[in-house]
Amino acid sequence: QGSVDCPNLEFEYGDADGHGAELAELYSYTEEPELSHNRRCFEEDFHTQVPDRRWLELDRAQQKAYVMHLLDGLEVVNRDKRLRVARAILYLAQGVFGDCDNEGDVLHWSRHNSFLLYQLGTFSAFLELLNMEIENSQACSSALRKPAISLADSTELRVLLSVMYLMVENIRVEQETDPPEWKSCRETFRMELSFPVHTEEPFALLLFTMVTKFCSGHAPHFPMKKVLLLLWKVLLFTLGGFEALQAMKVRRREELGLPPLPEDSIQVVRGMRAASPPTCAIELVEQQQPPPQQPKRSHRSRRPLMKQDSLDIYNERDPFKNDEGGVDEEENDEVDGGMEGELELVERDALIPAMPAQRLPIERVSFPKGLPWAPKVRQKDIEHFLEASRNKFIGFTLGQDTETLIGLPRPIHESVKTLKQHKYVSISDVQIKNEEELEKCPMSLGEEEVQETPCEVLYRAMLYNLPQYMIALLKILLAAAPTSKAKTDSINILADVLPEEMPITVLQSMKLGIDVNRHKEIIVKSISALLLLLLKHFKLNHIYQFEYVSQHLVFANCIPLILKFFNQNIMSYITAKNSISVLDYPHCTVCDLPELTAESLEAGDNNQFCWRNLFSCINLLRILNKLTKWKHSRTMV
Repeated sequence: QGSVDCPNLEFEYGDADGHGAELAELYSYTEEPELSHNRRCFEEDFHTQVPDRRWLELDRAQQKAYVMHLLDGLEVVNRDKRLRVARAILYLAQGVFGDCDNEGDVLHWSRHNSFLLYQLGTFSAFLELLNMEIENSQACSSALRKPAISLADSTELRVLLSVMYLMVENIRVEQETDPPEWKSCRETFRMELSFPVHTEEPFALLLFTMVTKFCSGHAPHFPMKKVLLLLWKVLLFTLGGFEALQAMKVRRREELGLPPLPEDSIQVVRGMRAASPPTCAIELVEQQQPPPQQPKRSHRSRRPLMKQDSLDIYNERDPFKNDEGGVDEEENDEVDGGMEGELELVERDALIPAMPAQRLPIERVSFPKGLPWAPKVRQKDIEHFLEASRNKFIGFTLGQDTETLIGLPRPIHESVKTLKQHKYVSISDVQIKNEEELEKCPMSLGEEEVQETPCEVLYRAMLYNLPQYMIALLKILLAAAPTSKAKTDSINILADVLPEEMPITVLQSMKLGIDVNRHKEIIVKSISALLLLLLKHFKLNHIYQFEYVSQHLVFANCIPLILKFFNQNIMSYITAKNSISVLDYPHCTVCDLPELTAESLEAGDNNQFCWRNLFSCINLLRILNKLTKWKHSRTMV
């Protein structure tokens, strides 16, 4: 898999995929017949209450009156009647697609109805029903007795979780055209999910409890994909995404009197070229072989280089790269004109457009000299540098003193000055220092004032069972990883994708195979995203919270698990086509479905790569980086 097989991908990293794609991933292809069932339940009831009218034709007061009628129906004792009413509400949350002509209309009415449902108290009503279903011992014991669990065992839970997910996702996503009423509604909903209002715990904790109950084997029928997707979106909504996190970081540094952040790392990386790492050991060996003897004009020996990251390209196009004295004109010519030859040596010509032979005008080149990000120097780095320098030139050290430079040569003075210019004090450093001072003088300083943020409330609620939550998430991640092998003792994560009757034709088997792979990919995506969110927010809230969560992830073998995940052909995983676009919501609700064939299923969609898989890989790498950064013992495991 050389550079020819790895073209540049037009991918923009963010909190989540597009709105339509995120809604589509809630449903498995096996659930497709249930869409028409939901519509039937709605229309049968709607036409008895509002004859000869369509939902879109009702004014707001009439829509409210009908929703209140449906909510009254949730109070009935009969379980089947309750389920039919819940399906009718789900059809509203899905955008009354029977009255729509295109996908845009479906998504519009899905948002409109989600806000309407929330304003009338639907989420609270469904939360009560969800608690009832979680505690339903009859359903749990029935699922435990069955040799094979299917979609039918989780029908009620799937309907409830689908409505709640659609409401959270539709209300979470902001649009410029949202009326002020919706904006205030969004903030109210965020507060309701963040802090214990209807219960004694945040809503996210209930979902974490469902995850641990599923992994312990007491509730094998829980639809884990929907639970994890909802948990991820609740955390994203209540804690905030990457942009909100950056804004909080800037505000916190301001409060602590620290210098402002030099840049947003995600924005910097977005502007860099993609990396092209070596793919196999043979390639590494080949690249280290001496080149064949060829006449060259340059005085420098040009050995084949190992593939480098985007920093090489960043600096290769620097117009000031060779402005130092002592470089002869002959070498300058080759640097400017022989770029294509060098790129051929490192086999990057397929990844990078060939540079023109003539010199580029300086005004058109936007690449500055040096690193694309500001260097950060820790206090420890300065101390270690001075300790080594004093040992070398003086023969003794002065501990943590970084001011005394007597006896050290002038270049060392300049080096220390440069290091101090780029010294970076993190929020974590301040938090650790405060904790040390509180530990030294507990009586005089008193207790620390802790701000009641959504992150603090969540951590306090999770603290008691935090190890179990981390182990459960990693167990599911292991079961969903493409490199994992089926074992008798592994958990079954396919309960909410397998149909009651197994496929009997080749076409049905192919469709189910795609559905199962897609199902696993979505689970990996949601777990990787929510773990990264937790780590980043806990680190900002307090470094010791982050360290505690990290410690339990490491104890639960998170590092080997991520390494095992990457022990596969990543390019194949990123370009996998485990989707059937004609069956995706909302397309399947408004378009006539073509006849599926084995050829059309094999072809997949026309996308160059799978967004969710690339998103998952980036998230897992970022988690790995967070767990091992400055932790040499973890790196050496």
